[in-house]
Amino acid sequence: MNQMNIAQVDLNLLKTFEALHDESSASRAAVRLGVTQSAISAGLRRLREVYGDPLFVRTGRGLAPTLRANQLKPVISEALERCRQSLAMVNPDNQHYQGRSVVLGLSDDFEIAYGRRLMEAIARRAPKLRVIFRQTHSQIVAGALLDRTLDLAITAGGFAHGRLSRQVLGEGDYRCLVDSDQTSISLDEFVAREHVLVSSGGFIGITDEGLAAQGLSRQVCASTSHFAALPFLLKGSQAVATIPGHAAQAIAAMTGLHVLPCPLALPRYPVELGWRTQAQLDPMLLKVREAIVASFI
Repeated sequence: MNQMNIAQVDLNLLKTFEALHDESSASRAAVRLGVTQSAISAGLRRLREVYGDPLFVRTGRGLAPTLRANQLKPVISEALERCRQSLAMVNPDNQHYQGRSVVLGLSDDFEIAYGRRLMEAIARRAPKLRVIFRQTHSQIVAGALLDRTLDLAITAGGFAHGRLSRQVLGEGDYRCLVDSDQTSISLDEFVAREHVLVSSGGFIGITDEGLAAQGLSRQVCASTSHFAALPFLLKGSQAVATIPGHAAQAIAAMTGLHVLPCPLALPRYPVELGWRTQAQLDPMLLKVREAIVASFI
């Protein structure tokens, strides 16, 4: 690797690196930065010289970062974030967000239930800002925030880390979603019916744990990792899905499915907003956080 100091490096290369890492494509990085694809290619060649590493290798699905690129990403993103914060401090009331974006992590049940509301609330406080919804959950959210894959996140916990801050937005519960016009379901009927499970693993959910505590079990006829698939899986069937109440209500409102109280006592859970503590003075992220909190009140 060449021995260089910062005086010898065009710092615009860091923006090129960030765009390539985020977009996994030279053409998309060019569109994002408003430059030609040849400029991105030239920047990548220079980056490879600076860091003595290929950084991004071509695959069938675009450009994949090398191990060194993944190690560099949080360092470079932190440096660029500090620069953006310094510029925002000059005019914290600036309302021009054209071309800027914020990456908000959340699972698809939160996106289904709150996505539109969040878009509208953020647009009122930060016009022209692009909101990028990215899938996450409580088991992986801390790492995604710390490596700057996400700017903010809404999950059911997962922010217990010294470099993260969090705020409770509310509390969630579980409801049953069915394709019938009944108004309630007994525990006996609940156990007797087939179930559609929503789970990243596909085998066990919180409902199974609650039933096991009472010496009961259920028959799962299908499982999916996406809440958005439920209308297509439940419509016309006798199956029941036990899911977070906010998602059940949002799906029912759009599809004609029905929400029933869950006959099984399941624990409630916190709905939390999390972010990197060091980014809490960023005026843009502060506005977005305020918008998110307001949309939950």
